[in-house]
Amino acid sequence: MAISANTAPLLTSHKQANKGPTIDDTIENYIGTTGVMQLFKAILLAFAWAFDAQQVFISVFTDAEPQWHCTGASPTCLPAAPPASPCGLPAGAWAWDRAADTTVVSEWALKCAGPAVVSLPASAFFAGCLAGGFLLTTLADSLLGRRKMLLTSLVSMSVAGVLTAFAPNVWAYAALRFVSGFGRSMVGTCTLVLSTELVGKRWRDSVSVAGFFFFTVGFLSLPALGYAFRDASWRNMYLWTSVPSLCYSFLLFFLAQESPRWLLVRGRKQDAMDTLQQIAALNGNSITSSFSMLHACTMNVDGGEDAGARGGAFATMREMWERPWALRRLAAIMTTSFGVGLVYYGMPLNVGSLGTNLYLSVTYNALAELPSSILSLAFIGKVNRRTTVMALTAAAGVFSLMCVAIPEGSAARMASELLSFFATITAFNLILIYSIELFPTSVRNSAVGLVRQALVLGGVAAPVLVALGRERSFWSFGVFGLCIGCLGLFAACLPETKGRSMSDTMEEEEDKQAVAAAATTCTGGATDIATKDNSDAV
Repeated sequence: MAISANTAPLLTSHKQANKGPTIDDTIENYIGTTGVMQLFKAILLAFAWAFDAQQVFISVFTDAEPQWHCTGASPTCLPAAPPASPCGLPAGAWAWDRAADTTVVSEWALKCAGPAVVSLPASAFFAGCLAGGFLLTTLADSLLGRRKMLLTSLVSMSVAGVLTAFAPNVWAYAALRFVSGFGRSMVGTCTLVLSTELVGKRWRDSVSVAGFFFFTVGFLSLPALGYAFRDASWRNMYLWTSVPSLCYSFLLFFLAQESPRWLLVRGRKQDAMDTLQQIAALNGNSITSSFSMLHACTMNVDGGEDAGARGGAFATMREMWERPWALRRLAAIMTTSFGVGLVYYGMPLNVGSLGTNLYLSVTYNALAELPSSILSLAFIGKVNRRTTVMALTAAAGVFSLMCVAIPEGSAARMASELLSFFATITAFNLILIYSIELFPTSVRNSAVGLVRQALVLGGVAAPVLVALGRERSFWSFGVFGLCIGCLGLFAACLPETKGRSMSDTMEEEEDKQAVAAAATTCTGGATDIATKDNSDAV
């Protein structure tokens, strides 16, 4: 007698027939096919990623350690045989190759202040991102909405950037970088959500890729600006990135619309109707039918409010805390994300340690973002999440460790750094998609938010390692490689989600786990019985 795996219980959707129209169906019904002007507005929103990238990586140039040389005024510092560091040399024995105000390190004499002080501004920025991610996330879903949250984030980031250009010392500079990071924390998330919710299903993937593309554009603009101001004050970099961002914010104030999906979820039916009318007009259409479908959709949303929404902002955290399987998944993917974030944010900051041209090195790193985003989109439906994350983190770790062994200034070291960064970017993109699939809808936003904060936490630690690695590369490239390679192994604790339908509630996810376990048990039992039958026959 053999037991078939087909005898495993099947989940049924007995309530499906009673469900009203979905929000997606309602919006698609009213706005029709996405028009050119509507698509233009969504892409204009995605351009915010360019200013986001500039603030993330601007310290690569503003906080760089410039070259120095011996003046020959002291026998302890000879131009033919300079010491490894100017620290301890008498005043006048050495000088910077360029004007002292080209970077904050030379202007405020931070060369010998220690790695903690040198890395403080960059770490403060990522600490601000971390704090903002925890405190501002719920505002975009509750009080402010996507549009107001995006505008608030952009304006605060831009104003802080302008004020940073007038910082009198490193302490004020670090404090303003914290404020900038706090405001910046919601720019990428709100931009992605709002731009995709303003277009039809057909264009959502394209708009998402547009955001990644503009992030690359912003990243690429930095070496161009850095080269243009190579002999000028570092303060110019902040002015030329923050003032355009502030002007862009005012442009969005008049052009950007609120998400009709968010308005429907919040029960603001009249505002949702007005927004849908505006979007339809952009597409050259007009809504002449009644809004009966929208009313039915709103009633369904109001009646189907989950426990997480009723229990307050931290109800979803409690739901995960009460379930060991959810905690295990969250702990595993956050641990892996920390290693990925450490390298993702640390590698661009550490390109100055390669011994190659700083402007070209940053340009190569920025260009690595583009093919990674395209590959992520092209192959996301074809690759296993768990094994791919493990393979990418292992590859990133190996190439990063190779940078320690390869001499400075060589093309091989630059190639190893680029390959490590490319693998890390791809793992970064995949982890965000993986985290969406691992958790049901009722807790998905909270879970993905925590994963993003783990990535940013890696960015908080990265500047300290970069500062330490300026004297010995193992403390930067070596630690990067060991962390991402070892922490990436935690992905082995996660279930595979390729091809799986996404759950909506914790109970539905647990039912799927039970079905999978029953199917595995039945298959194993069938194998055991078949083996016993064969043995008896022999």
